[in-house]
Amino acid sequence: MAFAEVSSDIIGQFAAIVGESNIVIDPAQRYNYSHDETEDYSFLPDVVLKPGTPEEISQIMKLCHEHVIPVTPRGGGTGLSGGALPVQKGVVISMERFNRILGIDELNLQATVEPGVITEVFQNAVKAKGLFYPPDPASRGTCFIGGNVSENSGGPKAVKYGVTRDYVLNLQVVLPTGEIIWTGANVLKNSTGYNLTQLMCGSEGTLGIITKIVFKLRGLPQKDVLLLIPFATNEEACKGIAEIFRAGVTPSGMEFFEREGAMLTIDYCEKIYAAKVTTPFPENMNAYLLCELDGNDDEVLMRDAERVMGVVENFQVGEILFADTAAQKEELWKIRKNLSPAVNAYTLTRAEDVVVPRANLPKLIVGIKEIGKEYGFNSVCYGHLGDGNLHINVLKESINEEDWNTKVVDGIGEIFKLTVSLGGTLSGEHGIGIAKRPYMHLAMQEANLEVMRGIKRVFDPRGILNPGKIF
Repeated sequence: MAFAEVSSDIIGQFAAIVGESNIVIDPAQRYNYSHDETEDYSFLPDVVLKPGTPEEISQIMKLCHEHVIPVTPRGGGTGLSGGALPVQKGVVISMERFNRILGIDELNLQATVEPGVITEVFQNAVKAKGLFYPPDPASRGTCFIGGNVSENSGGPKAVKYGVTRDYVLNLQVVLPTGEIIWTGANVLKNSTGYNLTQLMCGSEGTLGIITKIVFKLRGLPQKDVLLLIPFATNEEACKGIAEIFRAGVTPSGMEFFEREGAMLTIDYCEKIYAAKVTTPFPENMNAYLLCELDGNDDEVLMRDAERVMGVVENFQVGEILFADTAAQKEELWKIRKNLSPAVNAYTLTRAEDVVVPRANLPKLIVGIKEIGKEYGFNSVCYGHLGDGNLHINVLKESINEEDWNTKVVDGIGEIFKLTVSLGGTLSGEHGIGIAKRPYMHLAMQEANLEVMRGIKRVFDPRGILNPGKIF
């Protein structure tokens, strides 16, 4: 079905719904909604709308459904797969006005939140009440919580506490046809029909527009310890991670990064924060593991830390740093959180986030480096290796445009083939969007994809909501 253009008459109807001050027509302003953090993609929408209520979104969707106008919902614009880019132009619905924490239920350990709340703002609000919302993507200071749900975001603490979908109890959603529904109930157990709540999590804004989220919360751990473990090679680090879990320790964070990434990030942080990084990174070590343990008992934490150190001493490791001050812990996490912006400041990248069973990480990372040599590119790897999720930043550096758009793309395809052969899949938390759409056939059979297309047709019979993503 062909999409209709956004006429001046339709724009007038949009203005009547959201108000003149909440509609963006100027091309320079629309450009801000044309891109995210995915490479250098940019697709200029015809118009940007900033509704403030579910009812306004409902009216917009009914109008767009009637006229077959494409609609792209957008959060904080921090995505890394192009999932919120208006590839068919049309309408962008920005969720920036949906920025309220509607309630924190301390007795039931629940919170009701609008999707435009910044993730870190939400985390701090529940922390102030002695509660804990664990998912913490690297962009938590700027990303919207609704985007986290749409992409099923994770972060360092996913290894112990799970990802975003593990904390979503219920969602208010505007369907592509304009109906407003709740997907479930505010309860911890629910076997009443299909689980529409979980279906929405990770659906990348293709099935509905989330307008309210009910999260479950946890009690806040009061203590933590942090270790920086240097390894001689990437492969040794990957092997060490598997053995830590085999020893019966479950860290709250298990973050891996290569020396090249660490050095780029140290330079970046010293420039951005105008403060010298004081943590030592041994020069003869090529990989680093940031291992965090949390809980409420000092003795238990120290015993687990000693167990971790005992395990990794069987590998080629350097001197282990025990971060014993809040400032040193903050510096280490600052380096980890800034890896992606530091690498992107160095050169244009293609950012992938594959995931494999943890024991297959050594084969994966060795294979990635071999593919890079064959196809002529360098890569910086880091990520949440405690749950098998590796981030791969392919560096453009001096690669010419033709090779960047052909040879390098073929090499990335080989990385995906390797990942699938090792029992893994294309994305652990970035989603598919447009960046990984061409590779979906590597991870799924046609029967799987057709089931997904069928679900999409049920929710969105005219295919207007976030078109061109995933399939």
